[in-house]
Amino acid sequence: MAPPPSLKAISSFLLVLGFLSAMVALLYQYSLTRSPKPRLWTADELALYNGTDEGLPILLSILGSVFDVTKGKSHYGPGGGYHQFSGRDASRAFISGNFTGDGLTDSLQGLSSEQVNSVVNWRKFYTERYIFVGKLVGRYYDQEGNPTKYLKGVETKAKRGAQLLEKQKNEESKIPACNSRWSQSEGGKVWCDEGYPRLMRRPGDIALTGQISQRCVCMKEEELTKPGLEVYKGCDYLSTSCVV
Repeated sequence: MAPPPSLKAISSFLLVLGFLSAMVALLYQYSLTRSPKPRLWTADELALYNGTDEGLPILLSILGSVFDVTKGKSHYGPGGGYHQFSGRDASRAFISGNFTGDGLTDSLQGLSSEQVNSVVNWRKFYTERYIFVGKLVGRYYDQEGNPTKYLKGVETKAKRGAQLLEKQKNEESKIPACNSRWSQSEGGKVWCDEGYPRLMRRPGDIALTGQISQRCVCMKEEELTKPGLEVYKGCDYLSTSCVV
């Protein structure tokens, strides 16, 4: 008959058992919080990963691409400034800033090419900084994970917006901009080191934003008769500075 184990042996066994139990618990917790492998997600599944369950990672979707943003928990978890993005695709809110009600939607309908391009740039931001964990089935990806016509249309519009922005930038670089400053006590002022300040319409804005805007440019005297130029209200025709 074998002798009974000593108290020392029992203590050692219990110590090892406790260690193994702790390791199993840690591994289980890790399995819950680690990034899921890339896969297809439904909206209902994604909604569970909104940061309210501490045992799950925090996920968000933009243009149908799903990312693990757990490392930004202070921003995307409950109480964070961007918590509204978690557990859903709120692509429109990335550019609209509307984090309530209908603003939390994945639809980009009615946005300008410049705005759509900005949303696509946000997707690039998440691709570079967070872990990609799959695609959201719906507006941007079908049941097989293939891009939908809507996504292709968004990317085409964004590309057009980027091209228009670059064209506008190149055109505006040919005409020097005014210097400007503003203070609460003195208000605003624009001036030219060479030439005369004029308001010039930005022709690309209609295609980019759907609106018309102007910028302050410095024009030579012989250029002041060009169409589309406007003298600042209350400013002399040949003044080199204007109060605005």
